[in-house]
Amino acid sequence: MNDGNQNLDRRSLVAPMVGLNATKQVLRYQASLFRLWADNCELMARNYEKGLEAFSSATEQRRDAA
Repeated sequence: MNDGNQNLDRRSLVAPMVGLNATKQVLRYQASLFRLWADNCELMARNYEKGLEAFSSATEQRRDAA
């Protein structure tokens, strides 16, 4: 009967560890997606700034030519 209690104790210790390991993997995945999203936002902002600079320089050239 003591063996049954030990098996039950082991199972009760293993279950939370399995759950925490699964949660850890999900959090890692979410963090990697968040990093990817942030990198894309930065790239979009850089491209926007480059386009804005090109537009402002073109308007300045038109003003100078007129």
